[in-house]
Parts: sequence; structure tokens; C-alpha cells
Amino acid sequence: MVIAVDAMGGDSGPGEVVQGCVNAARIEPHIDIVLLGPKDLLSKELPRLDAPATIRIEDALDVISMDEEPAWAIRNKPASSIVIGNRLVKDGNAQAFVSAGSTGAVMAGALLIMGRIKGISRPAIMVKFPMRARDVYILDAGANADCRPENLLDFAIMANSYLKSVMKVVKPSVGLLSIGEERGKGNELVKEAYGLIDRADLDFYGNVEGRDIPLGTTDIVVCDGYTGNIVLKLSEGLVSQVLAEFKAIASSSLLAKLGGLVFKPGLMKMKERLDPDEYGGTLLLGVDGVCIICHGSSSAKAVGNAVLQAVNAVRGGVVGKIKEDLKGKPQLNV
Repeated sequence: MVIAVDAMGGDSGPGEVVQGCVNAARIEPHIDIVLLGPKDLLSKELPRLDAPATIRIEDALDVISMDEEPAWAIRNKPASSIVIGNRLVKDGNAQAFVSAGSTGAVMAGALLIMGRIKGISRPAIMVKFPMRARDVYILDAGANADCRPENLLDFAIMANSYLKSVMKVVKPSVGLLSIGEERGKGNELVKEAYGLIDRADLDFYGNVEGRDIPLGTTDIVVCDGYTGNIVLKLSEGLVSQVLAEFKAIASSSLLAKLGGLVFKPGLMKMKERLDPDEYGGTLLLGVDGVCIICHGSSSAKAVGNAVLQAVNAVRGGVVGKIKEDLKGKPQLNV
């Protein structure tokens, strides 16, 4: 198995990216990792980190910056790390691509080069929310601000395929994010999507509300990318604020400090569980290959976990599973 990694992606590349790949290679010694970036620069990093021989470099002389128009950059920068990474997967020379570069460019590259899975209307970004009751997977988390009902149906099918094939969840439950549990609640998009998802071969719970996400009511929560991205960013802000509040209270007095010592082990476990670096990146579902998009500020830990996430997705055969499950997709009324 070969995993292609954009060494120049993110705010801290290539140092953190290369270190993350070294970490992943030591955990998974039987996979090969291809680092994409300027060879003269990367060749200095590998010896410094005592990188295993399973990591090699493919020269990519160009970089797509965060402020470049994604589709234009993909078409006009064929020597960029993002284009080469997607091309390796398309040509079968790599089984997955991982990047902390421009999200728009990575998505555009995957769409234009890997292509969409036949039968999928739009790809979606899936994010894992580690809740106490269970892990909750939300999609779309930002790839599609505007959606049609059939898009939400595809999102539900793809997430169901992923949880079954990769996470080994026997019967994933699917919820449709709305403003009320009753079938008639929500905007026109939600109402129409409800009917489509209800007809599919899925364990459809029905509508779920925002509070159901932290409660872990369903394994999967489906929504448009505009709503999903707001949920994601709000959750990130809340986690950060809650942890900061605990820290401030625990240091406010001697008695509070003593109490803080008692609660510290539990709080550290909670912080670790909610740490985005623990989960690597987000999976772009719906393209004809495995594509992991990392945060621009990803640490070595996050990059390493993203590579391992890609390995698991390939081993689970998620792309093949989506193609298989699409055969049972309900026909849309034209």
C-alpha cells in the first residue's frame, strides 16, 4: 500500500508533515509513504529524523497557496504537490492522498483528477465527533454550501458505507439534522430529503436536533455543508472555551487548586478525547479514491494520524463499498 502525502501543505510544512509521516511509518512498517515536495528540501529532512526506508520523495516543484483560486490552480500548476498526489491515486500508483494544503484546491484536485464515483451527485466532507455515548459522523461539513435532497441521500449512503466497511459498525443509524424531531419539521430541503432517505436501505432514525449530536443519538448526522460547517466551528469554539473555563476556575483559589488536582486526570482524558489531532483529518467521500484533508495548522501528531486514517480507509475498501451500496439507491422521481 502506498500513501501519497503533500509535504508542503499546511502552515508548518514540511517539518511537521515529515515528522508525522515518520511517526506513521514506524507504526505501520509495511506501508510505503511518498512525500511530495521539492526534493532538495525534503532530502535534508529525512536523515535528520532518521526516517525509515519505506518513506521516499517524489519531486513536486510547485505549491498551491491558500489564496489561489482552486480550479485555476489545479489546471495551471501540474507540478504542484496537490496535483501530483491526486494523479498518483488516479493512476493507481498510490492508494490514498493526504494533504494539509488548501481545502478548496485539494477538493478541486480530487474532483478533477480522481473524479466522482459514478452515481454520486456531490462529494462531501465527513467529520468525526467523539461523543461519550458513541462517535458521531457528520456530513457534509463544508464541501457544499447549497444542497439538493438527492445530495443528502448520497451523503447518508456514503457515511453508512464507511462505518460498515472501515469502522465495522454493523448497522449504523442515520439522522437528518433539523429543527425538530417530527417528520414535517425543517425547511424544504430537509422535508424532501427525509422522504428519499426513508426509502433507502438504511437504518434511518428520522430527524435529529442539534442537541442530539453531543448525546450521540445516531451514528451519522446528515446536513448541507453550510449547516455542517457552522456546527463544526461552533463545537470547536465551545470545546476550547469549556477547557479554558475549567483551567481558570481551577486556579482561582487554593481550595480550587486542590479540587483541580482531583479532577485533573479526568479532564486530561477528556481533553485528549476531544483533541482534533487525535483523529488526523477529514475524509472527502464521493471521489474515486481515498482523500484525507487535514487542518492547515496540523501538528506532526495530526498528520501521522491522518496517514493512519488513510491506511484504515484503504484496508476497509470504503470506495468499493460505496460503489456496491449505490446499487440499492432508490430511484429519484423525475
